[in-house]
Amino acid sequence: MSVYIGMAILYFLILSYGSCYVGSNFFMKVLCSADTSEKLIAISFDDGPVQQYTPDILQVLKEQEVPAAFFCIGWRIAANQGLFRQVHEQGHIIGNHSYSHSPVFDLLPSKQMEHDVQMTDIVIKQSLGLQPKLFRPPYGITTPAMRRVMDQGGYTAIGWNIRSLDTIATNDKKLLNKLIRLLRPGAIILLHDTQRITVSVLPLFIQAARNEGYEFVRLDKLLNVNVYA
Repeated sequence: MSVYIGMAILYFLILSYGSCYVGSNFFMKVLCSADTSEKLIAISFDDGPVQQYTPDILQVLKEQEVPAAFFCIGWRIAANQGLFRQVHEQGHIIGNHSYSHSPVFDLLPSKQMEHDVQMTDIVIKQSLGLQPKLFRPPYGITTPAMRRVMDQGGYTAIGWNIRSLDTIATNDKKLLNKLIRLLRPGAIILLHDTQRITVSVLPLFIQAARNEGYEFVRLDKLLNVNVYA
C-alpha cells in the first residue's frame, strides 16, 4: 500500500511541476528564451494597460529606445482603448493574456478557456485591426485544456526565464540587483506595467543591462516568431 501511496504522491508532484513551471513544456510547448550566445534580451510586461503606470512605462521605453512586448488583459484593453493604442503606436508587440485573468483560469474547460481568449482577440482586433498570435498563460500555468486552445487557435505560447516578481517586490535595490544577477543571453524578462516599483527600477535596469553589454530587442526578433496572423 505504501508503494502505491508513494507513486500517487510522485505522480501528483510531477503534474504540479509540469503545470506550474512555465518552462517545463510538460503539457504544451512554451517559448521561454532564445538559444543564443549573443547578449540579446527581450523585455515583456503583463497585466496592463492601466492608467496609473503604463504611461510612465511607455515614457521610459521611449526615452531609452527599448522595444518591448505587452501581454494585455482583455477587459483592461476595453477600458483603456486610447492607452492601448498608444502601446502599439509606439512600436511594441501586443500579445493576448486572456480576457479575465481569473485566478481559476487554468481550471476552465477548453471551450470556456477558448471563449475567454477569443474575447481578448476580438477587442484587440477591434482596436488595432490585428489578430494576435502570441499568448502568455496567466500565472504561467499550463494545462491540457490550454494546449488544445493553443493548437486550435494557432497561438504561440510565450513564457519567460527571468521572473522579476515585481508584483510583490518592495525594495527597489533588491529588485534591480536580482534582475542583473539573473541576466543571460537570450533571456525573456517578465515585468508588469501595473506596479510603482517597476516604473522606478526600469530605467536603472535598462542602463545596468547595457553596461553589461546586453542589447534589448523585440521579442519576435529574439525568438523569430510571428506576432500577428
